Order: sequence, then structure tokens, then C-alpha cells
Amino acid sequence: MCGRFVSTNSAEEIANYFDATVDTESSPQNFNVAPTNDVLAIVASADDERAVRAFHWGLVPIWAKDAKIASSMINARSETIAEKAAFKGVFKKYRCIIPMVGFYEWQAATADSPLNAKGKPVKQPMFIHRVDGEPLAVAGLWSAWRPKDSEPETPWLHTCTVITTAANNTMAPVHDRMPVILPATRWQQWLDPAGTDIEALRAMLVPAPDSLLTMHKVSTDVNNVRNRASSLVDPI
Repeated sequence: MCGRFVSTNSAEEIANYFDATVDTESSPQNFNVAPTNDVLAIVASADDERAVRAFHWGLVPIWAKDAKIASSMINARSETIAEKAAFKGVFKKYRCIIPMVGFYEWQAATADSPLNAKGKPVKQPMFIHRVDGEPLAVAGLWSAWRPKDSEPETPWLHTCTVITTAANNTMAPVHDRMPVILPATRWQQWLDPAGTDIEALRAMLVPAPDSLLTMHKVSTDVNNVRNRASSLVDPI
């Protein structure tokens, strides 16, 4: 799964990189984005242009009774995305790109892993990012939700989820899953709401090339979601 990531670029910087317009305020830099935090994502706007907008991380399907379901909807598995009730509807039309500087994953504990307060080895957090330092264009889905008994003026809650796939050879020693990272040549096809060919969309949900990513160990300070400092990505 993908449960934490780094987002330090402003809405304007993201818009410039993805050739989009800005349709939201910038979020503060966050070196430890956690589920239910606000995140920035790129979507196709009404005039078929790209726009940067704000979302809560954790998809709330339109049919949900309340927003509590969001915490269990931070990821969508590529293998079942077209069949699961929570995702199949938005997969056809409401797709987005979630930009990340990098993401964290936890490697299973070994004999030389850091120890917890009880002296037992703990999982080693790793920071994974592009070799060239460019942002990751992670495939996602989005939805708009509000309670069924809402008044007409009740604002919509816009939410999103990260799509994951099987790990490539770079990620496999750490975890068996990874986010779907889209190459620039696929951005327009992925965002286009008129693109409803399910098989063509699924064909994009594959592991990234092994040479795209690199990683290093980081402090277990990242385990605490209240820690958001830049030092979290420093190698140890």
C-alpha cells in the first residue's frame, strides 16, 4: 500500500510542471502526508484543460452514508479497480494525478533494525523517489460527496485515492506493492474523462521501470504523523 508521502511543491509549481491551471490555494509543505490530509491533484477541468485542485486523501464514494469510510479508501488496487463498487464508477470518468516528491514504505524488521522502547527490532522506513529528482505522477481517482439529506448550498467534499500495483524489482525487497507512476506520455490519456475504454486504462496501471526509482533509509521519526519536518527524508 501507499500510506505516507512527501508533498513540498506549491500549487503553482505543480501547475507549471503538469501544464495546468491553479484552481485552489497552495498547501503548506508536508514531508509526512498521511491519510485524510488535504492533498493537491491534477484533474481534467470542464473545458478539457488540466487543473490543480485540493482533495482529502481517502475516497468517499457518492453512495457512502458518511465520510468515515475515507480512512479505509486511501488506496485502490489496480487488479480489482474496475470491479469494486467503491471504484468502478469513478474509474470510468473521475481520474486524477497525485503529484509526490516521493513516498515512504516500511521494510520488514531484521536483526540490525532500530529497536523500540522494549528492545525489539522495528520496521525500517525507506524514502523512495525518482532517480532524477523529478516529481512522481501517481495515478489516482477522485470523487465528490455530501450527505443525501444535504441542503442545496451544502459544499461537496472532494476526495481521492492512490492506485497501487505490484512492486517492480526495485521495490520488491521492501514491499510487494507500489503506487502506479504514469509517464508524461500517458498523462492526457489518463485524465481525459471521455476516455472510457476500460482495457486501455487498465493497461496503464503497471509497475514503473526498475531504473526510475531509488531509495534510502530514514529515521523512524516518520512513524509519527505529527512529524512533518524536512529532516524526515534525510538518509541515515
